[in-house]
Amino acid sequence: MQIERLAWHDHEIVFKRSGEGEPVVLIHGIAGSFDTWDPVLPALGHNHYVIAPDLPGHGRAPKPRGDYSLGAFATAIRDLLGALDVPSATIVGHSLGGGIALQFVYQYPELCNRLVLVSSGGLGPEVSPMLRAATLPGSELFLRLATSDRVENTARSVFGKLGDWGLRGSPTLNSMARHMLALKDAESRRAFVTTARSVMDLRGQRIDATDRLYLADELPLLIVWGQRDRLIPVAHAQRAHELVPNSRLEIFERCGHFPHEEHPERFVEVLEDFLATTEPANLSLKEMTGKALRRSAGG
Repeated sequence: MQIERLAWHDHEIVFKRSGEGEPVVLIHGIAGSFDTWDPVLPALGHNHYVIAPDLPGHGRAPKPRGDYSLGAFATAIRDLLGALDVPSATIVGHSLGGGIALQFVYQYPELCNRLVLVSSGGLGPEVSPMLRAATLPGSELFLRLATSDRVENTARSVFGKLGDWGLRGSPTLNSMARHMLALKDAESRRAFVTTARSVMDLRGQRIDATDRLYLADELPLLIVWGQRDRLIPVAHAQRAHELVPNSRLEIFERCGHFPHEEHPERFVEVLEDFLATTEPANLSLKEMTGKALRRSAGG
């Protein structure tokens, strides 16, 4: 799959796409890129029109000084759909991408057919201390040291020795290492820290969408999580499932924060079944606003 680029409102959108059929948008997490979807994108493209963008400030996308809030990312997804003339799509979000997907539904409900949350942010305050540390003053300096050539070469040497001894790092650890290496340049580090501070502080995630999940009770919702997720606890998945009784919950055993990378075949199977057995929603902003007003009035 080729990397594609297009200009939109004086900005560049960078993305991959595959297949034909009903549109599916895959949104990666913080410090990630569309590469995280490589294990599943070709298979999903057999039956669907799958689009995987690099979020602004991430991967190969431009990294300007600007707004890296959930609202800004949701607007970028809207722009992508508009640029590709896609009227609506199933929105799949991993980690930070899950928080963006939730915000996207809130801002643009008419553009979302279904919602899939994968180890999603935005469902509770608890999050790994490592991610919270990114919000500290001076975190960019620490990241510069942690991603230096010396540290990288040492890490490669250690992993090489472990490989010689027949030992392998966990898929989650390998994915996290790849994410760290993506922060070697100053622009990427600045975008990462700005993004982290927009959604977290030292106490954890500041954005919690659970109080608005009732707005999407008519939207088909699939929640996928790894039982061994150490970055965002699986309890968030269970709570969201309880708040949306019609949702589907899939817990992957012996799996960490990246179910689509660690168990790609099962992930594709679960997502394909969800797409085949649910009907696209037909939400509107007016309908969701009315529902919120009735709830506020106690109706």
